[in-house]
Amino acid sequence: MRVKSTIPCRINILGNPSDANEGEHQTISAAVRPLAGAFLTPAPKLTLEVLQRTKGGAGFTAVQSVQYMGRLRYDGKFDLIKAAINILAKYSEEFKEKLGRRKVKIATWTDVPRQSGLGGSSSLILVTLGSLRAFYRLDPFVHNDYFLAEMTQRAEANELGITCGYADRYVPIFGDIAYIDYRGKLFQKEFKAEPYATYEKLGSFVNELPLVIFTTGIEHDSGDVHGPMRARYLKEYRSYVRHGGRKPPLVNIMEKIGDTAWRGKQALLEADWVTFGTLMNENHRLADRMMRYCGFTEGAGAENNFIIRTALSKGALAAKLTGAGGGGSVFALTEPGGEAEMISVLKRAARERGLANSSVRKCRIVRGGLRVETS
Repeated sequence: MRVKSTIPCRINILGNPSDANEGEHQTISAAVRPLAGAFLTPAPKLTLEVLQRTKGGAGFTAVQSVQYMGRLRYDGKFDLIKAAINILAKYSEEFKEKLGRRKVKIATWTDVPRQSGLGGSSSLILVTLGSLRAFYRLDPFVHNDYFLAEMTQRAEANELGITCGYADRYVPIFGDIAYIDYRGKLFQKEFKAEPYATYEKLGSFVNELPLVIFTTGIEHDSGDVHGPMRARYLKEYRSYVRHGGRKPPLVNIMEKIGDTAWRGKQALLEADWVTFGTLMNENHRLADRMMRYCGFTEGAGAENNFIIRTALSKGALAAKLTGAGGGGSVFALTEPGGEAEMISVLKRAARERGLANSSVRKCRIVRGGLRVETS
């Protein structure tokens, strides 16, 4: 059995970060390029490899390879892949038993820029889990896509101690542009003690999505942002539930952020880009305000806000953050057909700002999410 898999990354278009800080509202999110992938082949020992594209991008070459026996410990090497294996073994006796009898080489690659705010770490865990499901022919009903999404959140939160929500863990595997409802997931309870997220694909209603994605090239750790914000949010939320009274600042802001998603769904279905853009701008204004309230003096990040201001001043209908901020990526909404001009504007702005490692491209939605081939 040989397995070849690919998976997209994600952007959060409206409602973020209500999936990470609150877990009780909703987002509009989309699976987009670039991709990550994995190759699984039989091996005498459990072997983990990192692959890198060869010159010209036609193939891959291994840049790091390690064999393991016994318990997988986190030491900064292959931790995302180890977390995927460990969490699957914890929740699946079938996988644990089959892994004990038959070993595998897991070779992973990614074209997603590191710590770019596009959910690249989740994509690597998801593609590993989906590939292991195929390689070991695990029960597809038990190990369904919702199960894999929930396992990914727990791999990052419980195994690696990363504060995270759910959008990054659902969108890459299901694909498309979607309206995602997170009600009942505020406290991130044990698996099956809370509902799955509700994933409503909207791609059949949306002919185009005139978005341009700008990646700053500034690496950031989303957990460093979400960690203190989620802790502060939960403190305010619990106090509000116990004592009532006026809604605390974070509870009030997060509710308003979540509202941009359900209102945006209505505008998206009507191809009302002006209203949709207004809601995107409101979402970013609220997220920036929330981050400043939580002690991040530059809000969503100086470079992010510079690119956003530039896009808006050059005719974008909207521009906002995707991801945790402080670096990573932002995107701009244009009138349909205006993407190429906006790309030129942002490339020029990046050069003038000295963002040498930045990139900008048209948003390309991946409809199918995780793709697996076996031979």
